[in-house]
Amino acid sequence: MAEVVGGELQLPALGGALLANATFGDYLIPVNADVPDLDVVSVGEPDRFSPLGIKGLGEIGIVGVPAAIANAVYHATGRRIRSLPITVEQLL
Repeated sequence: MAEVVGGELQLPALGGALLANATFGDYLIPVNADVPDLDVVSVGEPDRFSPLGIKGLGEIGIVGVPAAIANAVYHATGRRIRSLPITVEQLL
């Protein structure tokens, strides 16, 4: 909601900009297939700012993993699970 309010507050500052699409039904939302290939590179030296010396990878290399696991569960069980985490109770 904050983004909507912020967007409304910024419209006058942009010279009365107009919305291009009135609904998300008319708006093309980007998906994973729209993202170009990424190279995830692990740097060999430890992070000196982390007590354990580890570096966070973030979402770059794992963005499609939950969907791939859910698809694998579907193909193995025939049950389409659309929420995470996937639990045994959801499969029974």
